[in-house]
Amino acid sequence: MPAKKPTVTNEEVTNPQIEDKKIENPTDHGQNSEVAASPPQTDAEIVYDEAANSNALNSNKETVSEEVPIVQTEPNEEKPSAAGFEDAVNSGENNASPQTDAGTPENLAPEPPAAEEAAETPDENQTEPEKPTRTRRRKKDPEDSQNQSDETDEKAKKTNPDGVEGAEKPKLRISLPKRANIMAIDDELGVVTDADKAKNELLDLLESYRGKKHLSGKIQGIENPTGEPSKALAVLAYGEYKVIIPLHEAVEPPDDLKGQPLDYALNYMLNKRLGAEIDYIVKGIDAKAKIAVGSRVEAMQNKRKSYYFGTDRDGNYILYSDICAEARVVSVVRSGIFVDLFGLEVFIPLSELSYQRMMDAESYFAPGQRTLVKILEVDRSNRKNIRVKASVKQAGENPYEKALRKYVIGNRYVGTVSLVDVNGVFVSLDGGIDCLCNYPKRGRPPKGARVTIRVLGINYNTNRMWGAIIHVASAR
Repeated sequence: MPAKKPTVTNEEVTNPQIEDKKIENPTDHGQNSEVAASPPQTDAEIVYDEAANSNALNSNKETVSEEVPIVQTEPNEEKPSAAGFEDAVNSGENNASPQTDAGTPENLAPEPPAAEEAAETPDENQTEPEKPTRTRRRKKDPEDSQNQSDETDEKAKKTNPDGVEGAEKPKLRISLPKRANIMAIDDELGVVTDADKAKNELLDLLESYRGKKHLSGKIQGIENPTGEPSKALAVLAYGEYKVIIPLHEAVEPPDDLKGQPLDYALNYMLNKRLGAEIDYIVKGIDAKAKIAVGSRVEAMQNKRKSYYFGTDRDGNYILYSDICAEARVVSVVRSGIFVDLFGLEVFIPLSELSYQRMMDAESYFAPGQRTLVKILEVDRSNRKNIRVKASVKQAGENPYEKALRKYVIGNRYVGTVSLVDVNGVFVSLDGGIDCLCNYPKRGRPPKGARVTIRVLGINYNTNRMWGAIIHVASAR
């Protein structure tokens, strides 16, 4: 390790003039070389030619570096200072020989033995600590940044193979409500708290949102903040959460609009389904506001695919003709009812609702009810437009087959007036059968009046009975 340079004042700085070299063999480390020291020069004598000095230094660079441990200067400085040479000469020498030959490079070199001793035994207090090397950071190339951006685009394409921006579903992070500390009688709490109910409701909504699970509920209201028919919303309740379904996600468009705009037709259909029980799939949740958005149309499509085109182990369809199934009444009109039959709305006319005479279906059915129906026919030729015929009265037994055997022609029976028509008065008897009677001489009785009839005839093939009213009870 090179010895530390002694401090030199400005007065002691000299710059020897280098002339022709006299070192015969620089590799002998001074054994056969001629070394002479010259006295220091003053400031007035330091006048030299820069070109000659630089050439001489370049020619003697290897000689000086091998003989004397010289501290290197900055790489930008081509010309070494005089103090640098003088320090190198004086390092490790206390008694220097007088310099006689000025301007020669030999005069600048110290005696080899003294230099070797100084190099072998450096002073620990005078040694300089090594400076840590600095590493330069490589500047970013615009091409590299472009390549990195291309790699990120490729990764994004792998995650979204369709190449559509925003196709990836955003992650929904919702914190579950914390359960209060309650002392339980047994190991587990047997009472369901409000926190448990809220947690279960939120878990059900999350399961429907992520796993397409079907949830059910009744349409409790219809909201329209803007007043436009297309902006109507069906409102449901799922525990503490408010579920809203947009108009076009709540009702499927009918085959025949009857000359009306689509939005008005859908709005009318949604109002007729107020109070109906429907299935839906959650499409979004706001846990803080306790609001969820659902879609009934998507739930109906998934259900149709599962039930009408699903098969059992033997390869048979799950739904087929002459099978009875449970249906939900979603809308009622005068001429019949609309039922939700496994994701498909089916219209059942008035004649297929009951064996008894019925003039208005609204008097017997309401949205939200469930009824038993019998599937009469299923047409799967068009997957997007499935046709189904169903009947309510054929799902149960015909009451006339058993009830007609209870009555005998010529006897008297008590019944209630169920309908007054141009054809006559229909009296409902025990067992769910009607007896058609003529108008009595005292005037037609009102609907709901108690009367006494006499059976005049029974047709077992057509399940018909007729008679005559012989007494009308007076109103109380």
